[in-house]
Amino acid sequence: MTDKYLKTLVVEELEYEPSVNAEHIGVAVEDGVVTLSGHVGSYAEKVAVEQAVRRVKGVQAIAQEIEVRYPSDKKTADDEIARRAIQTIAWHAQVPDSVKVRVEKGWVTLTGTVNWQYQRQAAESAVRKLTGVLGVANLIKLADTAKSFDVRQKIEQALKRNAELDANAIRVSVVDGTVSLEGKVHSWYERNIAERAAWSAAGVKAVDDKISIAV
Repeated sequence: MTDKYLKTLVVEELEYEPSVNAEHIGVAVEDGVVTLSGHVGSYAEKVAVEQAVRRVKGVQAIAQEIEVRYPSDKKTADDEIARRAIQTIAWHAQVPDSVKVRVEKGWVTLTGTVNWQYQRQAAESAVRKLTGVLGVANLIKLADTAKSFDVRQKIEQALKRNAELDANAIRVSVVDGTVSLEGKVHSWYERNIAERAAWSAAGVKAVDDKISIAV
């Protein structure tokens, strides 16, 4: 696949995505690496842009240079963002009260300790949609709850259950809660499936995704 054709596919996917205004987004492609530039109206839209690009077959990597620009009359003070973030997290059934919030110049920092990766993701997802948020630093840690052998076994079983993956093409190793994934898949979509399977196992603190994408 040529870079020119891949760029066409990326642009079409961005225009197709209803949560994205592609008018102010620039796309450049070199050797399968997609560079995104321009600006969007919210942090949630910025995340949606990257997710849309990851769905495109042939994308090897993404360089994210998009800025979040709020109109001057929509700028929200840090204390107001913090208040809304705390309220949102408090009402979220999947986020424990161990999660803490700090806001500085529109950037939200999440800290604390939870038991599962989905709880980390739920906390970030809840606050990134708030008006005034320019970015989210998710520093929430995962508690150590399982042995490496059990974690590896559960991840391998999850990969085998997934009909969209060739589990034999992916190698899994676990050391002190850090999962390493190696092998080759056909798209970013498959790569993300494998990574999500790794994060879904209890006791996983980090995932080192070394899976490559076949061209």
